[in-house]
Amino acid sequence: MAHSATGRISPTEGVTEAIIRELVETFYDRVIRDPELGPIFHSALSGRWSQHLALMVDFWSSIALRTGRYQGKPQAAHMGMGLKPELFARWLALFEQTAKEICEPDVAAFFVDRAGRIAESLQIGLGIGPKALPLP
Repeated sequence: MAHSATGRISPTEGVTEAIIRELVETFYDRVIRDPELGPIFHSALSGRWSQHLALMVDFWSSIALRTGRYQGKPQAAHMGMGLKPELFARWLALFEQTAKEICEPDVAAFFVDRAGRIAESLQIGLGIGPKALPLP
C-alpha cells in the first residue's frame, strides 16, 4: 500500500464501498447487541434501523472516499440522547475492534483515527467529555 509523504494513507487507498458497507453493517450489528449501547440505539431508531445503516454507509463513504453523499447534521441528531463520555469510549472500542477485524491495518487505522476525531467533535458539540467547554 502506498503512503503519502506524512506516512499516512490517503483516504481512498485500500477503501472501497464494499469495505465501508461491511464495516458499518458488522459494527452496528454488534452495537445493537451491546448491553450498554443497544438500548440507546433501539430507543433512538425504533423502526428506522435500515435507514440508519444506509445513512452511516453514506457518512463513511463521504469521509473515506469523499463522495459527498452524507448531508446530515450529526450534532443535532445526537442532542437530547443523554450520551456520556463512557458510551463514546465503548462505541470507539467496539468500532476499533471491528475495523481491525475487517480492514487491512492501514485502513483500520484510518477509520479508527477518523472515528476518534468524530467522537471528540460530537462530545465537544454536546458539551460533554474532557474537552467540553463549560458554557454559562
